Amino acid sequence: MARKIGSRYTAHQILGRGSAGTVWLGEGPDGPVAVKLLREDLASDEELVGRFVQERTALLGLEHPNVVSVRDLVVDGNDLALVMDLVRGTDLRTRLDRDRRLSPEAAVAIVADVAEGLAAAHAAGVVHRDVKPENVLLDMQGPLGPGGSHRALLTDFGVAKLIDTPKRTRATKIIGTPDYLAPEIVEGLPPRASVDIYALATVLYELLAGFTPFGGGHPGAVLRRHVTETVAPLPGIPDELWQLIVQCLAKAPASRLRASELAARLREQLPMLAGMPPLDVDEPDAEAAEEGTRGEPDEAAPSPASSAGVRRGSVPLVPGARPDSNRDTHTSMRVPAPDELAGGAHGTARVPRAAGAPRPGSARNRASTRRRRITLSVAGLVLAAAVGVGTWLATSGDDAGATPQETGTSAPAMP
Repeated sequence: MARKIGSRYTAHQILGRGSAGTVWLGEGPDGPVAVKLLREDLASDEELVGRFVQERTALLGLEHPNVVSVRDLVVDGNDLALVMDLVRGTDLRTRLDRDRRLSPEAAVAIVADVAEGLAAAHAAGVVHRDVKPENVLLDMQGPLGPGGSHRALLTDFGVAKLIDTPKRTRATKIIGTPDYLAPEIVEGLPPRASVDIYALATVLYELLAGFTPFGGGHPGAVLRRHVTETVAPLPGIPDELWQLIVQCLAKAPASRLRASELAARLREQLPMLAGMPPLDVDEPDAEAAEEGTRGEPDEAAPSPASSAGVRRGSVPLVPGARPDSNRDTHTSMRVPAPDELAGGAHGTARVPRAAGAPRPGSARNRASTRRRRITLSVAGLVLAAAVGVGTWLATSGDDAGATPQETGTSAPAMP
């Protein structure tokens, strides 16, 4: 059923629902548009509406080939809506769900597109704050790029900032998706442009590996890993590309590249990635991801999630919650206390490994190591016993029929 959005737009069909609102296929004076209609409780928040109006100029002025442009912001009664360009295609999460991981060439080309869009936004003073595959759209109608990639456009600029009001978040909440949150956000610091770089590097890691570097398990464990763990290396990618990822996942915001620098460096990597197949690495299992929060299991049985082949990307913040149809997860989360962040194992998080190999430090690896140690210990005892028995038999047999001269001893001289 069609509904009017302000005086200029008509929404015809729901394209998706999320925690922040509903996305409609709409029509405006200049043709088809996408209309993001925010929830009614957001629309009734006077403070948020005021921020919405303040952001209008910045958002409307953000124009770039790799950004889904905001055409209008509508405030009409209980309606609060962003009117955006309509992109004919799909989002990057849908592509990942289908292919699990991309070839390095395609992954780097897509991330370079997004980095260029971020560079334009940061130059205009706009921080996205929620970079993730769900917010990257792929233009299926344009020409193909390196590795068969489609042009990537970043969408949902301004939504996280609009929702992140002091009234809603106070001092104990943060806005974003756990897998992609920079450490400084987890620690309660204000978001700068560098948080987008961290999130985008996380997306690149996920495109290459099929899983995020710090994701998996309880949201609190995910947040802790961002602060306390170092990123685990990915086997099979050029060292230059890996160093870029490491630099952009640095805990210190000042150590990360700027968006324009990241885009240029990624473009330089494309020739050496041509024809390289997707990586063949196994995702760390859910049991291993939770080892820092519970005791070591007696047996290394596969977890239900891993045995069923269920892919784990972003984790839901509410147990049992079903993901949104358009995967829009601008959700408030509690900031962990310092003692929580200090807990758990320190070191390298969720180490990927070659397909079929156990993860170093995992329950399966430790069980295998214990079995090897027991086998070696038993073998050592058996060998030691065999050597001892053989020595005794040899010595006793020689002594039974030997003369004093033969045994190496001398009889005392008779006077």
